[in-house]
Amino acid sequence: MGIYINRGNLEFAENIASDYVDKTGLISVINKRLFKQGRYSCVTRFRRSGKSMAAKMLYAYYDKSCDSRELFKDLKIAQDASFEKHLNKYNVLFLDVTSFTSQPKFHGRIVKSIQDAMMEELKAVFPQVTYKEDDDLMGCLQSIYRQTGERFFFIIDEWDAICREFPTRQKSKGSSLETYCPEMDEYIMFLRRLFKTDDSDLVFAGAYITGILPIVKYQTESALNNFWEYSMVDPGSLAPYFGFTKDEVHDLCNRNGMDFEEIQKWYDGYKIGDVPCIFNPSSVMKAIIRKRYNSYWAATGAYDKVASYINLNYEGLKDDVVKMLADVKCSVDPTGFANDMSSVNCKDDVFTVLIHLGYLAYDSDEGKCYIPNKEVAGELVNAVKSNNWKEIVNIIQSSEQLLDATLSGDTEKVASIIDTAHHENTSILSYNDENSLSCILSIAYIYAKNDYIIHRELATGKGFADLVFIPRKHLDSPAMIVELKYDKDADTAISQIHRKDYKGKVLEYSDNLLLVGINYDKDSKKHSCVIEKYTKN
Repeated sequence: MGIYINRGNLEFAENIASDYVDKTGLISVINKRLFKQGRYSCVTRFRRSGKSMAAKMLYAYYDKSCDSRELFKDLKIAQDASFEKHLNKYNVLFLDVTSFTSQPKFHGRIVKSIQDAMMEELKAVFPQVTYKEDDDLMGCLQSIYRQTGERFFFIIDEWDAICREFPTRQKSKGSSLETYCPEMDEYIMFLRRLFKTDDSDLVFAGAYITGILPIVKYQTESALNNFWEYSMVDPGSLAPYFGFTKDEVHDLCNRNGMDFEEIQKWYDGYKIGDVPCIFNPSSVMKAIIRKRYNSYWAATGAYDKVASYINLNYEGLKDDVVKMLADVKCSVDPTGFANDMSSVNCKDDVFTVLIHLGYLAYDSDEGKCYIPNKEVAGELVNAVKSNNWKEIVNIIQSSEQLLDATLSGDTEKVASIIDTAHHENTSILSYNDENSLSCILSIAYIYAKNDYIIHRELATGKGFADLVFIPRKHLDSPAMIVELKYDKDADTAISQIHRKDYKGKVLEYSDNLLLVGINYDKDSKKHSCVIEKYTKN
């Protein structure tokens, strides 16, 4: 078993020995591309989403140095027509780029170190082949293919580590400065040499590279334009393999005695292509193993960068972050991003980076991004706090008091806390209609997300209730309907709840309701509140 060639199937065997979620359907998709246009795949998604596990699965399946039939016989791929055709048929090259970027001794010569290490192992595996003295890695592979007919499948894990981890530099370009990364430029040339030379399609049956960022763009074109790319923005047919699906998580919860609703609250929320519910795999498994619902997102290691990105002074950036904390989707155009974390030049670039990092989800049908779940929302709140956005931090800190005041019917305290939230926030978010009032209220009630599922503009009765709070399972608290008015009065809000029968649908969830009317008077710049208890007869 090698380090870079034919690593065997031991690591995959260890993975499936535990509570394995069968993602072997990915193999059938890759098999369809072998020896054809599209044989080179770049599949990128956020940290801890199963990228490395997928790589281990693929080299266990393709690696000709081992027999993996027993490992796969009860998994989905075994039912696919291509299963026997490609099982253990190829020499598999494997490269984890972080094994080089993480070692300072390789810095400044990473590409050469990669080639030297891989060539040394290749020559040991194929000692009968005559190599040219000045061969690089592709030259060695060409010699092996021409003299033995052996073909390869190449897997690169963390392909973009150099782009993410190495600092950029500047050089003069006419009268301006151009940002570049010499290590990345050299690395891209190395990949182009492997996958875009005349013999590439003869040497490689296929390739699978994975990381966080899609392939870097030069000008507007991918540097490796013969790769088929699947990303958080455009996952194509691989969308179900970007995380755990709803059915898979249901099954895990049933097998392990976990509350699906809690798992969903914490770790669901990603709309990947046409798949509406994709869960964070790592966090789901940690919650199941530890029997504790919590945020495991801090382990992704991108927190500092996220905090710095959302603090950039691009027009509308803070407003949109605030809106997303209030569960509003915001428009984003990801097409201009160069797939380079050092080339972030506008609000759209910031949001696109956060989508690739998993801190935002992307709805391609609407062209909008949003915060996917409680786990990620908590980390973004921490990022806001670290940036000292006092306007938002003060609102969040008083959120528990607001919920308590609402549940206890203390209308004066509710109005006072919302007054403070409004005045704290006027420097960030305009405040001139019921929609902006709804944003402020959604942030002000952020603590309530622990105990309630909060709906904005919920269709119920004869219209849409502004905010509806549905208590989570096992919570002995009333549901709440909050209706907002701008420059009218709170009694009018309560009357609308009754007139349009907003109560009807909410009573399906709870017999006990609080009807909350809130009005903002633009002249006095004060809020008023009316709270009415309602019990189903």
